[in-house]
Amino acid sequence: MEFEGCALVDHHCHGLYDHNVSRAKFEASLNEGPGPGVFGTDGFDSMLGLALRRWCAPILNLEPFCGPDDYLLRRTELGFAEVNRRFLSLCGISDFIVDTGFAPEQVTSPAATAAYAGQAEAHEIIRLESTAAALIDGGTTTADFDDALRERLSGSGAVGAKSIAAYRAGLKISAQKPDPASVREALAACARDAEPARINDPVLHSYLAWTAIELQLPLQFHVGYGDNDVNLLDCDPLLLTPFLRATHASDVPILLLHNYPFHRNSGYLAQVFGHVFVDLGLATHNTGAFSQTLLPELLELAPFGKVLFSSDAFGLAELYYLGSLLFRQALSNLIDQLIGSGDMQTADADRLVALISRQNATRVYGLATG
Repeated sequence: MEFEGCALVDHHCHGLYDHNVSRAKFEASLNEGPGPGVFGTDGFDSMLGLALRRWCAPILNLEPFCGPDDYLLRRTELGFAEVNRRFLSLCGISDFIVDTGFAPEQVTSPAATAAYAGQAEAHEIIRLESTAAALIDGGTTTADFDDALRERLSGSGAVGAKSIAAYRAGLKISAQKPDPASVREALAACARDAEPARINDPVLHSYLAWTAIELQLPLQFHVGYGDNDVNLLDCDPLLLTPFLRATHASDVPILLLHNYPFHRNSGYLAQVFGHVFVDLGLATHNTGAFSQTLLPELLELAPFGKVLFSSDAFGLAELYYLGSLLFRQALSNLIDQLIGSGDMQTADADRLVALISRQNATRVYGLATG
């Protein structure tokens, strides 16, 4: 089944590099590590590297599977602006929901990112930990912090918030909002222990998550696979179960990002909790051709109305392109198999595509439907 005409909402992504990058930086951007290391080969020796040479080279007027040297030379010749325009204009993304909390000084703004795609809309996700750290560094007192945080979150214009508790303390978010005294103590320690401030205390992660819930902000959680800052054992979404149970009645959407290798666990949570939504995020482009197996595994249990598309692209326009391309291929192949085996009709397939591609995200984030 072909559905290139169905525009995607990318519900979690980042900005693009606004400069030509070195080979070392390019290769480091091809995985979640700092690069292959002294005992490795190079960043192209991966499923993502293969997918990039296969699918992205022709967009730069190169032969499929051209060598890395030729690819990078051509990329530099065209310049970052033309490269960004070529790839993003082919993604078929109508809305970019951009997390601005990570290295915003290195990448384009939400509006500038969307502009490369043509007639696309830009939206912002505000990162809880970055917001809290900025308030601490700005001299907000512990007594004024709660009011200042609420004002900053409410006035941001963001369509949702994001927690990176998984990176700092793990996903054991408290099933109750921490008491004010504990929060003040944790804030004081954070302000005293590091400059700039870094939110590491589980009390603060729980407090931030509960504040977003109280403000009715759709709340994203990083889950599973990420760079070497995470302890993957602490990133299983099942650890969120008490928090999800406690917030079920709030009717605030909770969005589990990336999820690999816990995507089946996330699919279960999306089935049993009405306010939980899931995606595959950066796993799609990082696994390359093997991404075809991930979407069926997620959909084993996750209801169709609970799955969203995201690229989690950062820096390289190729990651946007591959994220959207490989997602479309995976969904098309899955639908073809189900229709071919008599387990799905065309009308069901059309509804599945519309839901996952854009309708679920539009509903969750309250986006315009026009």
